[in-house]
Amino acid sequence: MGFFDKLFGKEKKEEETMAKLNIGIILGSTREGRVSPQVGAWVKEIADKRGDANYTIIDIADYKLPLLGEEGGDASGAAAWSEIIAAQDGFVFIVQEYNHSITGALKNALDYLREEWNNKAAGIVSYGSVGGARAAEHLRGILGELLVADVRVHPALSLFTDFENGTDFKPAAVQEDSVNQMLDQLIPWSKALFTIR
Repeated sequence: MGFFDKLFGKEKKEEETMAKLNIGIILGSTREGRVSPQVGAWVKEIADKRGDANYTIIDIADYKLPLLGEEGGDASGAAAWSEIIAAQDGFVFIVQEYNHSITGALKNALDYLREEWNNKAAGIVSYGSVGGARAAEHLRGILGELLVADVRVHPALSLFTDFENGTDFKPAAVQEDSVNQMLDQLIPWSKALFTIR
């Protein structure tokens, strides 16, 4: 293979990589009355306007994931969970703060898998009384152990200013810019990490 074949072959592979980029928007709560579906839909709407990846909402509640290692639990959704996560090149985690950390459901879902998370990038969109900052920081430590590279920009939504009555999601206009800045970091990192998988 000649120099130009190698050069143009590499460019073609990179173009194919970009066309295949899949980003999963993971809803991190499963409880009744949760607001994460509203936040996830909002992030997806912003992301889809960019046209730079295929964005998919992934709802943990759609998968049967009993507590990891619990006897007699119905883990029939574990194979589908593994498959959907393996198919992603990067993630946006919608994270709500429960008792200064992430939800038990999200921690359990993260623990179910290992290699499916490895060498991928992630952005975090959090919410809570202090923007979900403490939950986001806990999540960063977990992602590091799973070899997921999390980006710096972190949209933090306040229950007091971005939600009406704590339930109806009405984000401040500035929050859309924050999501786009986070995605501006997530997409190139996802492309770069694709090359080492």
